[in-house]
Amino acid sequence: MTRLEQLLHFLHEEPQDPFNIYVVALEYQKTDNLKALEFFELLLKDHTEYLPTYYHAGKLLVELEKIERAKEVFRKGIDIAQFRNDEKAFRELRNAYAEIEFD
Repeated sequence: MTRLEQLLHFLHEEPQDPFNIYVVALEYQKTDNLKALEFFELLLKDHTEYLPTYYHAGKLLVELEKIERAKEVFRKGIDIAQFRNDEKAFRELRNAYAEIEFD
């Protein structure tokens, strides 16, 4: 069984666990960016408070040249990180946003 097959199995077992969706998205990102984006968008829609999504989804959107959507994702992540006082996530998201805003 491949790593992706294992992760998809875990997702099938617990489809509402955002971590399972997140790791499937990251695994797909290694081979299929559009499939990865589907899972990131699912997280952004159904698990809006799952903060780790925002950085990776935003970076993937930049890679796919979907800059305006990436900015939206980074801004939302920045807001959540600020609300939670998560300084590390706040800095990472703010820096990623600044990279595309001033590029």
